[in-house]
Amino acid sequence: MEMTIIELEQAAQTLKLLGDKTRLTILGLVKDSECCVCEFVEVLQMSQPSISQHLRKLRDAGLVKEQRRGQWIFYSLNREHATYPIIQQVLEQIPDQKEKLTALEEAGLRIQCDS
Repeated sequence: MEMTIIELEQAAQTLKLLGDKTRLTILGLVKDSECCVCEFVEVLQMSQPSISQHLRKLRDAGLVKEQRRGQWIFYSLNREHATYPIIQQVLEQIPDQKEKLTALEEAGLRIQCDS
């Protein structure tokens, strides 16, 4: 694996974003799959505007990507971002968030969308 040096400012900005529990949870949720805002609202038990603010910060920093499919916008982890190695290391140190998405799916609240 080729090592690259990350700009100090970029690393600091990423770590600042990861310092928020909600944003860290969001990144944990999109680590292995895509999610839409309504799924984050259900899992995190927060308002849609609040979730959207967190997603905006993550998107503006380039840490997540968004893809529109019909009326839904799905968010995923941007593995191409320069600070992805930092994000990857941090996500390996926190509890896996898959069980939250599994519970959502079992409750019938996971968005099923045709690509």
